[in-house]
Amino acid sequence: MRAEKRRDQTVPTDVYLSFVSSLFGNRFTLFTGMFVHILTFITVFVQTGATFYLLLCGCFVLIFAFRLHSFFVFDRKDKATLSRAQIAAWERRYVLGGASTMAILGIGSGYAMLAFQDTFAELACISVAMATMVSIVGRNYGSRLAVDLQTLACCAPMVIGSLLSQDVYKSLLSLLLIPFWLTTRAMANGVRDFLYENVIASREMAKIADRFDTALSNMTHGLLMLDPDNRIEVVNRKACELLNLGDRRRLTGCDLDVVLRYGVRHTFIDGTMPSLLQKQLSQLTQGISNRAVMHFSEDLVLEFSARRRDEGGVVLIFEDVTARVRADRKILHMARYDGLTGLPQRAYFNDIVRERLEQADAVGRTIGLMILDVADFKHVNDLKGHLAGDRLLSAIATRLTELAAGKAVVGRLVGDHFILFFPNVEQAGDLGDEMRQLHAAACNRYKVDGAQIPVVFSAGGVLLDSAEPKMEEWPVKLDIALFESKARNRGQFTLFEEEMDARHLERQRLKADLRAAVDDQGITVVYQPMFTPDGHGLVCCEALARWHHAEKGAIAPNIFIQIAEEMGIVTSITQQVLRKACIDCRSWPETIGVSVNLSVHDLRHEDLSETVEAILAETGLAPRRLHLEVTESSLIEELSEARAVLDRLRSLGITISIDDFGTGFSSLSYLDTLPVDVVKIDRSFVRNIGEDPRRLKLLRGIVALTRGLDIGIVIEGVETGEQLALIRKHNCADLIQGYVFSMPIAAQAVEALAQEAEITGLTGQSGVA
Repeated sequence: MRAEKRRDQTVPTDVYLSFVSSLFGNRFTLFTGMFVHILTFITVFVQTGATFYLLLCGCFVLIFAFRLHSFFVFDRKDKATLSRAQIAAWERRYVLGGASTMAILGIGSGYAMLAFQDTFAELACISVAMATMVSIVGRNYGSRLAVDLQTLACCAPMVIGSLLSQDVYKSLLSLLLIPFWLTTRAMANGVRDFLYENVIASREMAKIADRFDTALSNMTHGLLMLDPDNRIEVVNRKACELLNLGDRRRLTGCDLDVVLRYGVRHTFIDGTMPSLLQKQLSQLTQGISNRAVMHFSEDLVLEFSARRRDEGGVVLIFEDVTARVRADRKILHMARYDGLTGLPQRAYFNDIVRERLEQADAVGRTIGLMILDVADFKHVNDLKGHLAGDRLLSAIATRLTELAAGKAVVGRLVGDHFILFFPNVEQAGDLGDEMRQLHAAACNRYKVDGAQIPVVFSAGGVLLDSAEPKMEEWPVKLDIALFESKARNRGQFTLFEEEMDARHLERQRLKADLRAAVDDQGITVVYQPMFTPDGHGLVCCEALARWHHAEKGAIAPNIFIQIAEEMGIVTSITQQVLRKACIDCRSWPETIGVSVNLSVHDLRHEDLSETVEAILAETGLAPRRLHLEVTESSLIEELSEARAVLDRLRSLGITISIDDFGTGFSSLSYLDTLPVDVVKIDRSFVRNIGEDPRRLKLLRGIVALTRGLDIGIVIEGVETGEQLALIRKHNCADLIQGYVFSMPIAAQAVEALAQEAEITGLTGQSGVA
């Protein structure tokens, strides 16, 4: 009993309320039972004449009125606000009415067994009492207390009446009411426990279903669960949103094909859906494929995945991948097209060419490729800024696209290099002439930020047979043709010829030999002396790199230095020359210095000053005896970087010179901002100064401006006595460098030449010391 009581107390309040509410639920049995009870007792009164039964009928009426009132009051209560204690109070109120009714029945039956020997009275009372007890199971299972008290209230008076009648058989028969009472109680408890377990199970199933529904409704993916007949068993809210299927509750049991073909409401997937999409869905549902990306429209791309179910059917899961597909397309476009000009980039341009060549109508034609290189484009960036340079490239791309419309495909290789493919569809006229005409039209003025910028292109072209387009060869041939154009003159167009390939191969061999020479320390050094104008003092010698090829003999510096710059090994040559010059200078008199040229590539190395300092320490040469020359063009290309590097070098005590002064852009404007000690005026300002008074005036003007900045002057390329005489007369130089005094000499001859100059002086007449 205690265990049962504890169990009752653990029943959830809402379940407890439902059990108690069931007690007040069936009004019809209440009216029926009260009518039968009163009718039975009136019949017994008529049969026996005992007024006691009339009194019991009155009690029935009073109790019935109490119970009826309780039912009506309970109906008006707000069940949701009832506490567990209040629910228990209503249970007790019901039990009181029900137990009182059963007690009156029991008393009437017990009195009939005790007071009368009338079989009808006993049978009538006991039959109604037993029938009512049976009904307790069906009506009062919701309250253990109601079952216990009602069965006890009914059975106890009958047992007492039978025992008091002193009839052995009645007494024995009445004792059988005890197992009847226990059985009735057990039946009621069993019904209640069964219903309770089902209620709890239903509640758990409802919770699970609610959680499942919540999970489905909040999935970021759409879900469709289909049975083996392709009917929808489960569909979530996201699926309805993505496919625009309307209320998902109406889709259960519908055939998927019908839903997608005709829709539920507002659906855009109907009979006009492309057959490819229908085929993809069919393959998914049939298990032929397990994943598919379906393009429903430009604004909707869904990715479906399918999994077969063990019991048959399939689960379709899909998501909106429109943003991802658009991002992939954008990435693909960025990979294929140049972001600045919108032209195809190198790799995609090659794909376009390959695709066009694979077309059947391309066989047997001569096709053309042309590369365009914007001449002096770096100066546009330096003078007008990189933003203007970018806008110029965009303008060039637009112009080339317009000029090539219907003739060629335009692409951008890298930087300021553009490429064109001529499929030569019409095969009318000379394709080479067509390339030349396009090149000539492209060389023009371009409007950028309100300014007109003149642009010329160095260009190379190649004509190929479309039947054998060796894709790996044409870039090499184009580069060879472009190199030929640049070698001839800026702004030229050159068609590739086979002999160019031979020259290219020869140049490649020369590159290999030069690399070997640099690796083997095969670069030698000669020295060009610099004298005082009177020829009595050898002050400095310029170190000049020389390369003697084993087969070809001496290779001109302008050739192998250019090759070294292309190969990126010019810095190694500079370091070898610098180390050799410092070692040789150590063997000369203390008054003689050595000058070494630096290229633009050397200035780009941040560790240049550390390298120079290390070589000075290694060779033991005093920094004051070392002069480093930089060309004006290299300063302009790397102005800010060069200034920082030269400042560090000058802080070591090294003399800084500007070579080829006057040949660059805005030369004099840099002299007051750069750490410069000496300028070497280019030989072009000395040529013809004896014949052309204007050139002499220009030279004197440059010298005057330079001396005003307290900068030393060296004049290069003085070759005749007349030039030397004019320079001396007008005091135009601190030092003279040229054949008028000496040609380049070996390091071992420097000391002897210096002694000769000091003793006898060089006249400058013969050009040979």
